[in-house]
Amino acid sequence: MKKYLSFLLAILLLVLSACSNQSSGDEGKTGDSKHPAGTITVWGWDVAASTMKAAVEKFQKKYPDVLVKVEDFNSGDLYEKLTVGLAARGSGLPDVVLMEDERIPGYIHQFPQGFLNLNKLGYDQYKEAFNPAKVASVQDKDGNFIAAPWDIGPAGVFYRVDYFKKAGVDPNSIQTWDDYIAAGKKIKEATGKRMLPIDIPNYDGVFQMMMQQQGLSYFDKDGKIALLTNEAVRAMTVIKKLHDEDLILNNKGWDGIVTATVNGEVATVPYGVWYTGSIMDQAPDLKGNWDVFFLPSFKEGGTRYANVGGSSLLIPATSKNQSAAYSFVEFFTTNQDSQMLGFEKYGLFPSLKETYSAPEFTANSEYFNNSPIFKKFADIVDEVPKIHLNENYAKASSLMANAQAAILLENKSVESALKDAQKQLENEIK
Repeated sequence: MKKYLSFLLAILLLVLSACSNQSSGDEGKTGDSKHPAGTITVWGWDVAASTMKAAVEKFQKKYPDVLVKVEDFNSGDLYEKLTVGLAARGSGLPDVVLMEDERIPGYIHQFPQGFLNLNKLGYDQYKEAFNPAKVASVQDKDGNFIAAPWDIGPAGVFYRVDYFKKAGVDPNSIQTWDDYIAAGKKIKEATGKRMLPIDIPNYDGVFQMMMQQQGLSYFDKDGKIALLTNEAVRAMTVIKKLHDEDLILNNKGWDGIVTATVNGEVATVPYGVWYTGSIMDQAPDLKGNWDVFFLPSFKEGGTRYANVGGSSLLIPATSKNQSAAYSFVEFFTTNQDSQMLGFEKYGLFPSLKETYSAPEFTANSEYFNNSPIFKKFADIVDEVPKIHLNENYAKASSLMANAQAAILLENKSVESALKDAQKQLENEIK
């Protein structure tokens, strides 16, 4: 009897081992570049993760042997897990990760071997499919795609139609920042509303937009700090004028911007196109009372275009299923239907230029004063000046917010505050 039971146990173990080996083989299956297979994990957050989840069904019609698991994190948690995983040389990392464009240079600098060079997988064939500014933000110093472009944020000035009418201000008359200030004074006198919200000690986004209009970030094309340039002085001087005329609402963070928008505390909000979704979602009762014009220039005929935000997809070099990961990245960022999913559901503005001929981009928006608001933004995508991001972007932004606070709240001169910010940044990045 014991021999018989031992024999049955041996047979059972053989069967379980075979099943286990077969299961392991399926999960580890990677196929090849033409026929990828297996399982990949994708990290994202919020509506971006929701968009990727929605795109999986379309993706799997083309790649039925690839199983995609999209994991939705708080963005802060995602970056923390990503940093820890890269420092541990790949432990616990996904096959694909979403990243904000401004963070890409920092990660590439800290982990130069951390992500795949997408050119080697063929992604460089899509270079002309995206606008030059977006392409520049996802390439390394040698021109290789380290990330695949996804959404972008061409900027404009959202404005309250009713406030402008009450003050007798024609938005088309606002061509320069001086025009904008003059209009703000009239609107404040007629309505009591300030012109724009800025979280003065913490947010230098208006300054960033003004710098990009002039072809700079915090750095020039050679990587030199640009905080003491004529462009920086010019931009911060305009912001100081706005504050001196009491046209800035000193709000607090993202919630403060939204609250100011919903409660009608400001007449305009300079921001990226993706803010359309927030306005429509948070202020449905204001339908017809919002519209947009382009950023004012610094001089007649000057550039009026910039970009706010945007994100892209990267493949960690430790991915055990790189062919499937690349297939997903390529499909998600270059397939028009997938790009339109995020736009239609969540207002995420695609960077794939072929999408701009879709009816959703050319139609008038009932909410935004019956104007073709998305066509306006689509028309300027190629006009946004290229700027140069690097690993010190976050440090520079923090120091500029401090300088802004010193100028507006402590009455420090523009030149003195910018000089101090430049010197401190030089010391921090030595």
